[in-house]
Amino acid sequence: MAVPKRRVSKTQGLKRRTHYKLTLPRPVKDEDGTWRMPHHMNMTTGEYIKQEKKDK
Repeated sequence: MAVPKRRVSKTQGLKRRTHYKLTLPRPVKDEDGTWRMPHHMNMTTGEYIKQEKKDK
C-alpha cells in the first residue's frame, strides 16, 4: 500500500495544485457592435447565428 514517507507541507501542496485552472468563456463582439456570450443569442437584435428569434 502506498503511504507517503513524509508529510507534505501546505505550500508544497498548493504549488502542486497551481496547474488546475478554469477557463472562463470570453464575450464576443457582434457585427452591430454589441457584446454577447458565445453560444447565446444577442439580446438587442434577437439573433442567434444569423437566425431571427421566433415569436409565439
